[in-house]
Amino acid sequence: MHRIAYLPALLLMLAAPAAAQPVGEFSDLTVTDDLDVGDRLTVGGSIVQPAPGPLVNHFRGNRNFFEGSACIGFGCDEAALAVSTTTSLQIRGAEPRLIFEDTSVTEPNRAWQFRANDTAAPRGVFRIMDRDALTTPFSIEGDAPTNALWIGTNGVGFGTSIPQADLHVVSGLTEKLRLQEAGSGADWSLIVATNGMGWFDRDSTGGGTFPFAILEGAPDDAWVLTGAGDVGMGTATPDASLHISRNDGTAALRVENARSSPPAPREMFAMVNNAGSYFTLENTRAETSWFFVHEDAAPNRFIITDAVADGPEMSLTAEGDLTIPGQLFTAGSCAAGCDRVFDADYPLPSIPEQAAMMRAKKHLPAVGPTPEDGPFNITAMTGGMLNELEKAHLYIAALHAENAAQHDRIARLEALVETLVAP
Repeated sequence: MHRIAYLPALLLMLAAPAAAQPVGEFSDLTVTDDLDVGDRLTVGGSIVQPAPGPLVNHFRGNRNFFEGSACIGFGCDEAALAVSTTTSLQIRGAEPRLIFEDTSVTEPNRAWQFRANDTAAPRGVFRIMDRDALTTPFSIEGDAPTNALWIGTNGVGFGTSIPQADLHVVSGLTEKLRLQEAGSGADWSLIVATNGMGWFDRDSTGGGTFPFAILEGAPDDAWVLTGAGDVGMGTATPDASLHISRNDGTAALRVENARSSPPAPREMFAMVNNAGSYFTLENTRAETSWFFVHEDAAPNRFIITDAVADGPEMSLTAEGDLTIPGQLFTAGSCAAGCDRVFDADYPLPSIPEQAAMMRAKKHLPAVGPTPEDGPFNITAMTGGMLNELEKAHLYIAALHAENAAQHDRIARLEALVETLVAP
C-alpha cells in the first residue's frame, strides 16, 4: 500500500472536463487540501485528510456509492468502525443529528431532522422534528419497552408484535386509553380489568367516577344502539326507543331513590305526550290486555279498559265522578258488627236506648257522622248502615210481635165487652 500526496495541481487535473481526464484509481489517497472530483474516483484503501478544519470535499458524480461500513460525525474513528462489521452507516458524535433539507422552490419543501439524546431529556430521546414548524411530532424515550409500537400487515400493535386488529393494545396496566382535553380539563380513561371494562371520569370531583362499565360475562345484545337511535337491552332489534327483552323471566324496570336520599316527594314516572296517552298490561299466556288510558277527547277521563270493544271498565272524570258498568265489591271490615246483631250475645240496645243515642249524636250510631262538604268512608259507612238496618229490622220484628200481642189482647177485651153488654 502506498500513499500519494494530492496537491492543488492534481486537484486542477481532476477537476478538468471529464472527456479529457483519465479515471483516478488509488489504493490509498492522502488529501492535504479540498478534494473536488469531477469524474470517477475509485479508492481501494483509505482517504486520509488532516484534522477537521475548513476543508470541503465535493463529489459531483451522478451516482456515488460506498461499499462497506461508514461512519459520519465528529466522533468517528477506526475504533468506531471496528465495533461492528455489519453496520452499514453510523452517525456518531455528541447529540447526533440528521437533517433532510428539501431545496425545492415549491411545496412540499419542508425540512425534517432526526435527533438523538437531547440534553433536555435525561433518559435520552430519539425525535423526528419539523424544522419549519419547530415541532416534534414523534419521540421515542430511552428504555421504552419491546414492541411499544409495532406496525404490521394486520394492524398496529402497542405492546405486541402480532396485532390481531387494526389497533391492538397489550399491557399490564388496567388503564388502556386516556382521552384528555387540554382546554376544558376533560379527562377520561378506558379501563380494562379482570372483571370487565368501562370509562373512568378522572376529572370529576371526589376522586373520579365510573359512569359506564361492561362487566365480564355480559350476554349478547346486552346493550344495542340502532341506526334509528333506538336502544335494545337484550335484543338487537328494538321495537321502541327503549326495548328491554329477556328470555329467562328476569326482564324488569326499577326506579329507586336510595334510603340515603333526602326525604322529599318526587316525580318518579312521567308519560308526556301532545295528545292522549296510555300504557298496556299484556298477558301473553292468557292472551288478554288491559289499557290504562288518558282520554284524548273531552272530558279527558282516566280510563281502565280491556281489549274487548265494549266500552270502558272504569272511567274517572276530573270532577271525581267514577263510573263502572259492573258491580262494586269492597274488602273493608264491618267494624259495627253487621250480621252479629242476630247473635244471642249481641248487646242490642233497646229501642229507647237507640233513640236516645241517635238524638244525642245526631246520626245513626253505627254509621257515624256524614259531613256535607267532606269525604267519607263509603265502605265503613255501608257496613254501619247494614248494621243499623239489621237492628231496625229486629226492632220492627219486636214491634210487630208487640203489636200482634196487643191486637190479640184488644180482640179478647172486645169479646169480653160484647159479652158483658149483651142483653
